Amino acid sequence: MLLQKIKIGGGQASLQTKFLLAFAVLLMIVMGSFGVYVNQVVVRPLRATTENEMSLNAAKIGDQLNLYIDGQNQLSQRILSSQEIFTLMPSGSDSRLTVEGLARSRKLREIMFQAIGPSMNIEDVALYDLRGSLLTTFIGAPGNPSSLLPFLEESGRYASWDENGYALYRQSPTRVFFVRAILNQNGKVFGYMAIQLRQEMLRRSAAAGTSGSDVIVLDADRKRIYASDEQAGEDLSALIPPGGESSGVYLDTNGDYIAFSQSGETGWTTYTVTPKRVVLGPVNSVTTVSMLLIASLFLFSAAYMYFSARNFLLPIRKLRNQILRINYSNMDTRVVTPSSNNELLMLSESFQGLLNRLQISIEREKLAVHEEAAARNSALQAQIAPHFIHNTLYLISIAAQEGKNEVVSDMCKHLSDSLRYIVSSPYQHVSLTQELEHAGHYLALLRHNYEDDLEWSIDGDKAFDNIRLPRLVIQPFVENCIEHAFKEADAPWRIGIRVKLYNGLWALEIRDNGDGFDDETIRQVLGKIRETETWENQENGLPKQAHAVSGDSESVYGETGIGGMGIVNTVRRMQLMYKNRLFFNMYNHSDDGGGAAVQIIASLTEDFY
Repeated sequence: MLLQKIKIGGGQASLQTKFLLAFAVLLMIVMGSFGVYVNQVVVRPLRATTENEMSLNAAKIGDQLNLYIDGQNQLSQRILSSQEIFTLMPSGSDSRLTVEGLARSRKLREIMFQAIGPSMNIEDVALYDLRGSLLTTFIGAPGNPSSLLPFLEESGRYASWDENGYALYRQSPTRVFFVRAILNQNGKVFGYMAIQLRQEMLRRSAAAGTSGSDVIVLDADRKRIYASDEQAGEDLSALIPPGGESSGVYLDTNGDYIAFSQSGETGWTTYTVTPKRVVLGPVNSVTTVSMLLIASLFLFSAAYMYFSARNFLLPIRKLRNQILRINYSNMDTRVVTPSSNNELLMLSESFQGLLNRLQISIEREKLAVHEEAAARNSALQAQIAPHFIHNTLYLISIAAQEGKNEVVSDMCKHLSDSLRYIVSSPYQHVSLTQELEHAGHYLALLRHNYEDDLEWSIDGDKAFDNIRLPRLVIQPFVENCIEHAFKEADAPWRIGIRVKLYNGLWALEIRDNGDGFDDETIRQVLGKIRETETWENQENGLPKQAHAVSGDSESVYGETGIGGMGIVNTVRRMQLMYKNRLFFNMYNHSDDGGGAAVQIIASLTEDFY
């Protein structure tokens, strides 16, 4: 997943992550705008439409009740249109059980039948005298009050009653009466008429367009006229419209929607109580569908952006992985790039062309460096070899003068082996084992001159075969021991060559029991070695280095002898091979009576030039 690390506020985020975050922010803005649009343009208008429909339904129920009450008003007017009813109404307290009372009741029922007809949407019609006592009923349905006196005592507070209109009288929760006075054109009251309303007709009127809602009808005194659910109609505390309005919609404490509408004709207020889930069902459905749609679009867009970003950045990731694998000898970064991604394809081709040109330049530079290093190494080795040959021939000549033929023969054999070692493939590196064997040949040559006065020890191990180094590295240090270390030291003279391997390093130590180095010699030799390192680091081009080596090498490396050409040239050759992974030191030790020691430590990892 990680492509190119970019620091963000102390953390790390990949290029693909930043790409996804940038488009995710844009996607969130688009989705948020879509959500706001759905809420403002769809959900809110739909909720307002639903609430308006509830208010209209409540008004519609009120209109249906008004029509039903208006029908009873027309019925009462048809009954009162008969002039005979005024003559039949008693003026006193005549008993209805008399012959005259029974005949009067029969005639009154005939008048009512003519006005009502064979079909009726009421329970019954009852006529009362001036004192409110029952005279007769149309069919004698149960529930007709025997006296209207309680109602008449309160009827004065009804404005419509004072104006010779009608009034609605509720005797019990299931008994509602339409009451009006029986009076003539002169306004003389002869009695009262009470039409008992049918609950079924109230239910039909209240059921208009109220699916899933409870309907409650209250009169002006907040007494229940009708309730579709008796239990729902018991608690009237929630049926208090806010602000004293005559119609509207509000939420009660239970979260239910209550629509109300007050009739100006009857004074009744119709309430429709609808659970919130029913009212907001369509709204919630639209909201749910919208949220699912938004979520689906978000997930789809996120997945699309993720895979698009991944495919888009895949060539960059491959190119990065290839670049991480680039080293000094391998610069192949060919990346299979989709042909449709033209920009990345051109970038990859351009970068590949750059690396190809760079690879060619590096190969040329490596070849030039190798040739220059080989020439320099050859020059340094050529400076060392004459010393060795000169010293050896001098020793052979001394042995010949003394008539030591066997010694001369043995020395010539060792010299032959040494010369073969020196001249065979002089530019190739050798193993540490070969160097130790050559040092053994050289010491064997010297033994015939010093006899028992010279002793030496050389470590040997098969593991030394894996250590590579230039030719003639050990022999110059041994030669310096012979020439300079034992001038004033007492015999026997000892030379020890020790090699140790540990922690990926190899350490070579050559020590003797001679006079040791003086401080000035150590300072000068180490100073010359540091000067050559500094000079090499400050040079920017190979031609100058080559000129310095092939020219006045003595000005760079010092003079021959102890602290001169032998040590400095040998260390320089090692530095050419191991570069900055080489440590050289020379010091005086106190073991076995004291003496000088030279130490070389280098890495086991090969890195030739």
